[in-house]
Amino acid sequence: MSDWERSSTARVTAPSRPRKLAKVPFVELADGRLQGVVSSGSDIERVYVSSVAAGTYAFACSTNNNRPCGGARGSFCNHIQALINEAVLQYGAPRVARYLRVETADGELSAATVIAAMTAVRPPQSDTKAAAPVFSRFLRHLAYLELTPTTAPLPEMQWFPPTRQVA
Repeated sequence: MSDWERSSTARVTAPSRPRKLAKVPFVELADGRLQGVVSSGSDIERVYVSSVAAGTYAFACSTNNNRPCGGARGSFCNHIQALINEAVLQYGAPRVARYLRVETADGELSAATVIAAMTAVRPPQSDTKAAAPVFSRFLRHLAYLELTPTTAPLPEMQWFPPTRQVA
């Protein structure tokens, strides 16, 4: 076995390309969905929690207060399209397409071809019950930004096993 196979830590994949966090501050491929938080274009204090399910492409979009998105009526709203665009920047188009199980006709993968392939099957609108855990994880990530830099262990991160022995 190689060293990384014996290691107890997961490798971190670098972003495909750098992205700006103002419009889509949080994006993840988790729980069988592409999901994340998208800033509102009209109100600086409002954010939307958007998601697209893998395989069925069932989509949901609502505010952090569980109010439905006005633009998600039968098709992907602008928030979901922005989420997919940022996911492609973060993870790369092949990984996003593989995770969502998107089959494209041509060999060239981009955010536009992934969106086109998903909308072509006319996906159903889903409920917004996934919004609360996604928004909660986003707030948890924000809390780490407020911590002062330190080399001391964080109590809530203690479940991570040590990577090296201290001599």
